[in-house]
Amino acid sequence: MNPKNAFISLCVGLAVGWTVRTDARVMIQNKGSDTLFTVAQAWSEGYGKRYPDVAVVVTGGGSGTGIANLINGNADLANSSRALLPQEIAEAHKKNINIVEHIIGHDALAIYVNAANPLPSITLKQLAEIYGDGGSIREWNQLGVTIPGCKPDKMILVNRQNNSGSYIYFQGAVFGGGRDFRLGTLDLEGSKEVVSVVEKTPCAIGYSSLSFATPGVKSIPVAKETGSPPVEANMATVASRSYPIWRPLFILTRGEAHGEVKRYLDWIKSDAGQCVLRKRGFATLHEARCD
Repeated sequence: MNPKNAFISLCVGLAVGWTVRTDARVMIQNKGSDTLFTVAQAWSEGYGKRYPDVAVVVTGGGSGTGIANLINGNADLANSSRALLPQEIAEAHKKNINIVEHIIGHDALAIYVNAANPLPSITLKQLAEIYGDGGSIREWNQLGVTIPGCKPDKMILVNRQNNSGSYIYFQGAVFGGGRDFRLGTLDLEGSKEVVSVVEKTPCAIGYSSLSFATPGVKSIPVAKETGSPPVEANMATVASRSYPIWRPLFILTRGEAHGEVKRYLDWIKSDAGQCVLRKRGFATLHEARCD
């Protein structure tokens, strides 16, 4: 194939979401979850070093964005921090597409407050009353704490945008799926941005992947019910399923994976790929042997 035709083939393939082979490399389009974005980049880099004939192109935008691109044929793989929604399954079926969910690891949605916040723990019910529509908790003194630098006492609720898998998962795990978020939350595009805002804002509370923790925030242990012991978010409590807001992480394909896409997924599930996942703060599928 001459250079001009190779370039045309590449552009057309990227436009429609094919797994594209140029004269030198196969290109796999991987889109979706912001939670998984940095580990997906690390997977792409590590896999490219081992298989230099394959380039995995990673873009974010949220779980919903990745799934929509997969259904529309603009991606080979969609990263998602939540399971498929009924409407997404229905949309795929309209196009005679069977979306297959591949669990590739596990995560905790940690509850973050500013490092100066003395709150020792929180319950799922309290979180629902903080974030849920019509909730009764609006000020920190209702939880019995006074926070240095937090004036007035009103909570600042840091949230994700509604195309985020974290947003949808938090809603289901904390509200039970039958309640909306309250109005007036600070809705951010990225997981990292949530932690950054909480770090700089004494009155703030937010939720994000455990993997985005920084020294400037504190992860609050969560109790499933009033009176039950609060559980800290860490890889061990995610692995044991004792932390109340744990979740599986997915990579989705159009039908069963095959060819280069299957080889890439198999590598992610292998020790090599799982070690990359663990180094970035996620719980692995199995006990991976890492250097």
